[in-house]
Amino acid sequence: MHFMLLLKGDPSPDTPPSPELVDAMRAYGRELAEAGVLLASEGLFPSAHGARVVTANGKKTVVDGPFAEAKELVAGFFLIDVKSREEAIEWASRCPVEYAVQGDQEAVVEVRQSAQTAEEAFPELGR
Repeated sequence: MHFMLLLKGDPSPDTPPSPELVDAMRAYGRELAEAGVLLASEGLFPSAHGARVVTANGKKTVVDGPFAEAKELVAGFFLIDVKSREEAIEWASRCPVEYAVQGDQEAVVEVRQSAQTAEEAFPELGR
């Protein structure tokens, strides 16, 4: 089963990660790789380098970053291959996001299973 661990945090478009966070995430990635569960991982550029394509009323609009209005932004991800949702949650609980927060900020690791087909996620489609 494939799960994506989405690393989310408070938006801070111009603040680089601390050296402690970088080192901790590298060590965590090595731990995932050595356990044989890591499929892929990437950190993302700050939202100032991004864009959103918004569709409303049949019209598409491009909104350039940064996305200061966002409550939280995805900062990176780990894609893992594990035997169960519980195992994915166990790995997520080991992710060193505590190095990413200061004061009352919050960091979240969202665990989402990936689907190979729409029918896998929504069996009622029954194609």
